[in-house]
Amino acid sequence: MARKAIGRAKDLGEAPLNAVKIGRKNILLARVGKQYFAMGNICTHDKCWLSGGKLEGDTVRCRCHGSVFNVKTGAVVHGPAERPEPVFSVAEAEGELFIDL
Repeated sequence: MARKAIGRAKDLGEAPLNAVKIGRKNILLARVGKQYFAMGNICTHDKCWLSGGKLEGDTVRCRCHGSVFNVKTGAVVHGPAERPEPVFSVAEAEGELFIDL
């Protein structure tokens, strides 16, 4: 597993959803309260960007067809998606955010 720096938490501002690209991976970075969670950013139903969706508590709703995923676990909460999103660990050290891939 490789740990990759993705930037400083303060530089992300107040946006609850951010898109991050590390190599070939498109990752959704979601801020729930003061915690950050990372999962795949491309909906497993029809390849829409989840970062363009809406964060509702600890779930994100895809803007294309309404699939809902838990940002902590990647699990499908409501379809039409059937496959979960991959999840990645997020760590914060001295204001810097890291993702374990």
